[in-house]
Amino acid sequence: MKNHGGNRELIYVHANEVNHYVLSHGICFYEFYHAFPNLTNLLLLRHQFEAGTVNLHTLFEYADEETIGRLLEEDIYSYGDFCWVDFEDEEGLDLLEGYEIAELLYLSHMKHHLRRPFYRKLNNRFVYLSQDDGYYSKIYFRSFRDFYAMLGCVVAERINRIKGEKPFLFGRKKRKALPAIPVEVLLPLLDKMKEGMVISMEYAVQTRVQIEMYV
Repeated sequence: MKNHGGNRELIYVHANEVNHYVLSHGICFYEFYHAFPNLTNLLLLRHQFEAGTVNLHTLFEYADEETIGRLLEEDIYSYGDFCWVDFEDEEGLDLLEGYEIAELLYLSHMKHHLRRPFYRKLNNRFVYLSQDDGYYSKIYFRSFRDFYAMLGCVVAERINRIKGEKPFLFGRKKRKALPAIPVEVLLPLLDKMKEGMVISMEYAVQTRVQIEMYV
């Protein structure tokens, strides 16, 4: 990861559970992907990735298992717009109707859906729409549990990174890495997220049994 936008000590999320999307600031593609490392096929709707493969039916490019590692090394922030949809296999792409391709184009251009953007032919779990990656993202989740799982991974990894950069006092044992925050811990925060919630890790306090942060 060469660069990403946003503030590494602050995350903002605004959840719209009815329409299955979350607006966020401070979460970049690299962090999102590492919460779901089994994603191997990404249909690239808006991007500047030069190693993509063209699907001749849709004329969209895609990243697959062979090239996704290179995509993760890209400076996604410099792309400006970066939009993609995951898909199961290329056969599904070849079955897309013209109106479905048009819906995907509309999604990437307007950053909004014409209808709920989950396609049986693609079997997609996500729609990722970002501008200046990490600064502004709108992500659709087929299952909202995936949102909680992603947020739990990102917050834990962010705290581990921040705490790892702070010097240890002589004689202190090295801090253990914080595991992903369980979905069940985040579920009660949904009402706050519906109004818009900021998570601050700058003054997170870790003890042997818990970690406290500001929301």
